[in-house]
Amino acid sequence: MGEQKIKCTVESCKYNENQNKNCLLKQIVVTPMENCDTKKADESMCSSYENEEK
Repeated sequence: MGEQKIKCTVESCKYNENQNKNCLLKQIVVTPMENCDTKKADESMCSSYENEEK
């Protein structure tokens, strides 16, 4: 299996390399949203998110 890349457009995350939209973490944790059963992307979120301190 090739090396997986994580792309991210959340500019406020400290792990987002904004210029290239790359996540700098080697892995992320994806967590389900509570009480959400839409069968769409909004059912999950990146639990590895941390706000970039400016």
